[in-house]
Amino acid sequence: MTTRTGTSHASNSQTGAAAVGSTGDVRAQRAPPSMREARKALRTVFGLSRLRAGQAEVIERVLAGQSTLAVMPTGAGKSLCYQLPAVLLDGCTLVVSPLISLMKDQCEKLRERGIAAVQFNSQLAARELAEAEQAVDSGLARIILATPERLADNDFVRRLRQRRVSLLAVDEAHCIAQWGHDFRPAFLELEGAVRALGDPTVLALTATAGEDVAAEIMKRLHIPSNGLVQAGAFRENLHYAVEAVKDDTAKIERVLCLAATQAGSGIVYAATVRAAERVFEALRAADVSVGLYHGKLAAADRRLAQDGFMSGDTRVMVATNAFGMGIDKADIRFVVHYHLPPSLEAYYQETGRAGRDGEPAACTLLFHPRDRAVQQFFLGGRYPSAVDLRAVHRQLLAPQTEGAGWTAATLMSALERPRNKVQAALALLRQEKVIGATREGTLCVRRPDVADDHFEAMASSYRARRAEDQAALERMVFYAQTGQCRWQVLLADLDGTESARCGTCDSCRRIAAHEAAMATRIVVPEVPSTPRRATGLFDVEQSVAVKRYGRGVVVAADALSVTVAFGDGSRRCFQPDFVRPVASLRASWPNHSSEETSSVAAREA
Repeated sequence: MTTRTGTSHASNSQTGAAAVGSTGDVRAQRAPPSMREARKALRTVFGLSRLRAGQAEVIERVLAGQSTLAVMPTGAGKSLCYQLPAVLLDGCTLVVSPLISLMKDQCEKLRERGIAAVQFNSQLAARELAEAEQAVDSGLARIILATPERLADNDFVRRLRQRRVSLLAVDEAHCIAQWGHDFRPAFLELEGAVRALGDPTVLALTATAGEDVAAEIMKRLHIPSNGLVQAGAFRENLHYAVEAVKDDTAKIERVLCLAATQAGSGIVYAATVRAAERVFEALRAADVSVGLYHGKLAAADRRLAQDGFMSGDTRVMVATNAFGMGIDKADIRFVVHYHLPPSLEAYYQETGRAGRDGEPAACTLLFHPRDRAVQQFFLGGRYPSAVDLRAVHRQLLAPQTEGAGWTAATLMSALERPRNKVQAALALLRQEKVIGATREGTLCVRRPDVADDHFEAMASSYRARRAEDQAALERMVFYAQTGQCRWQVLLADLDGTESARCGTCDSCRRIAAHEAAMATRIVVPEVPSTPRRATGLFDVEQSVAVKRYGRGVVVAADALSVTVAFGDGSRRCFQPDFVRPVASLRASWPNHSSEETSSVAAREA
């Protein structure tokens, strides 16, 4: 476990004889709850005998009033890190979550344990909303769960200010980071909410946060630099593998095979709606119990599909990355990626939904080099240009036809631009104070006169992010091609740690089989895919090339992996299938033009 600890800043301290509440009154306050009290509540309230790895340290910091970013793997029990302190701290706990379905589930489970919990989201009926508001006003509510969009409602924030908010917990905190793979512009409201609520202790929780994402989360939520706790990303029950496939037909065949041979429930992720629909139809034709989930489905259809999967009525879910955040299903036994994800961080987040019960689970990536073009297509539409920023600004100045004011949804419909691009444009314009939100939650223009060069300057701020996105995609491609231990590559990218081989991934199994064969002097025959692979070996100092990485020189090789030194001084390990002698490079790899790959990606999207 990696931890940065230290004394919290004064505004978050809960020590001392008295504290000033957000309403300005001075209230007597007892000493912070002890870990002894926490362990007693763990048994009596939650029915648990012990805390998991990482939980104790995070809970101890929260009880001491130290704002914290906790990076904990899926299944590590992040929710307990705020639920347990919530029953011990004076005042109430505000929990911000991006998922209404998860919020509803948590609220019901908390009430079953006798904890007064209420929720605020767009799906509440008028009566339910009134009851929740009354519980907050009376001080009865111990835990208040809300979507980030609620924090844009000034009336909601004013209602919370009348109560003492001791703890602000932010679930899926990576959504606040514009460097993150699941950026949600509504999370930017949290920055102002921390100040408006009197600087309560903040606990941000996420399964993944690289260095840039962690730094942005901590900056926006006022978490000190010594407030990062990393519980470690390694999960020994997740077994990773990559299968190189020649085309989409082969991919479909492998999905059908994996669904038929893997026990339990599973998720198949596809990067595009079209591919998801194609896989869904193939599984349904094979009489597999299967559901479909993507962003273009109606909300009711998505909810029905998710409920069927969560209840066990549906065994396999085929989905885009719109599905899965916050999914609390313990018995997912396999996750298959039909397409290459955009980054190792996104891949870890999605595969991490498997094996939450601690039992073994298989995580399989089906890899074709052309999949890279699909992700490049999406990256090209992720960030707004100056033209996009100007179009959003101009549209917000125009009167809304129904007179109700512009919302993000009506704006996207009017502009007919990619959803991600409009969301990023709105976030950037709000950050620059060009636009804002009314008390009713609609969008408004604060600065009607903005020069063109200012839009250009704003758009240029994304150049570094485009470069980082491209680098993240290249690391994902390397993962797919490497002969190294899959976990070693993942952990090096996620938290920069060096680790021993996991022993369970496909690379480790190949290495172990080779080492065992060599130890007993048994020659393992290999069926050559080309005359070059007859021996399965490259010569040291042989000139080779690896697609996307260029030319290099072999420094070590065996039947399972080839280590190549490149001109920039880097060394990388690859499966032999992805390495070619320089002389045969052109014949072995067809040269797809950039126009062709872009066309393929556009058709897929």
